[in-house]
Formats: sequence, structure tokens, C-alpha cells
Amino acid sequence: MAPSSALHARISSLLPLLMLFSAMAGCADEEPAPRAEPPKAKPQKAEEPEARNTELRTARCPADAAPGCRSASGRVTLVEAVDADGDGDAHLVLLSPDGVTAPGVTVVDVRRELRPRPLPRVGDRVSAAGPVFKGSYGQRQIEAVQVHVARAGG
Repeated sequence: MAPSSALHARISSLLPLLMLFSAMAGCADEEPAPRAEPPKAKPQKAEEPEARNTELRTARCPADAAPGCRSASGRVTLVEAVDADGDGDAHLVLLSPDGVTAPGVTVVDVRRELRPRPLPRVGDRVSAAGPVFKGSYGQRQIEAVQVHVARAGG
């Protein structure tokens, strides 16, 4: 099994659990914005983090952001560096008290031009902001317009 296939299988196996948590928490009362048009805010280029940057800057929704913009911060538990559709974006799954996707979990979609270099790793902390849309599995996720990374020590 190719590395990207294994990662895709791992994400696919987590999604039913995320959906179960979401249903149990009654998250259905807040619908994500329809994905009819791209976010109006201009993406801000991710900052190149230092090798041992342990201080996390908080990502914020721009003042002119469309309704439904959310921010979330948390520890990275899963990184999908190459997604199935091949458009170059990355997906990060965060353990996050903001719970955009499910209680305690937030998925962040980071477009190709906004991807931090190098990508965050499991254990790093990430703060992201952007509008919330439905992902390819029906999950709520942040479509990042701003991303900050704090590398785990070591």
C-alpha cells in the first residue's frame, strides 16, 4: 500500500468516528456555509517557522471575512500531505477545544499556496482561521486563509 493510500485509509477510518461524535454532540443545529463561492478574504502566506519555534501565534478571521469564519488551535494528530484529488492542498486533524468538526476535533484544509514549509508534524501545534465548509466526507472543516505553526520541542 502506497504511503498516500495508507494515509487516506487512516483518515477514512477516523471519519465515521468523527461523525459519530458530531451526532452525539448535537452539532446539527449549526449548518456550515454552502460552498458556492470561494472566501472573499485574501489568503495570507504562512510564515516560515523556525526549527524550534514553540510559541503559537493565534490565527484570526480577517475583518472582511465572510460569515461563518472560524478559528481553531490545537495539537496535530494527523497530517494528509497529499490528498486524493491531487490539487496540492494539505489536511490537518487537530485535537482542539474549538471542536469545529466534532467535539474536541477540528479538520483544517490548507490550500497549496498557504501550506507551511515544512508541513506540521504530529505533535506540532497549529492555529488556523477561515470559513467553514463541508469536506469531501461531509465533515465540517476550516478552509484556511491564515495558518500559524509552533513546532514541538526536540
